Amino acid sequence: EVQLQASGGGLVQAGGSLTLSCAVSGFDFEDYGIGWFRQAPGKEREGVSGISGRDGTTYYVDSVKGRFTTSNDNAKSMVYLQMNNLKPEDTAVYYCAARSSPFSSPSPVAYSYWGQGTQVTVSS
Repeated sequence: EVQLQASGGGLVQAGGSLTLSCAVSGFDFEDYGIGWFRQAPGKEREGVSGISGRDGTTYYVDSVKGRFTTSNDNAKSMVYLQMNNLKPEDTAVYYCAARSSPFSSPSPVAYSYWGQGTQVTVSS
């Protein structure tokens, strides 16, 4: 059974940092793409970043480039989203998701497996 569990959210001041973690199980990481998504109240779910389990290729939405970094630790079956220089507009519920393709995608509909969300709140 494919399972993902996101954690690490919290309240932080603008300019601060948080690291989200996603524990994955039930599949061979090299065969899957992992995505990070966020959803703010009243807005659609947005692809933030993703990483290929096959070759570690990453993508980032323009609004987080240079501030967020996605990485994985295959030995620990963990994926991380390091978020620096956080802004109030980064406030959202963050999700990790997996798709049965070695490559990630920014589209939520490409993912079949979702973890529960973790709240990130950035105060100004």
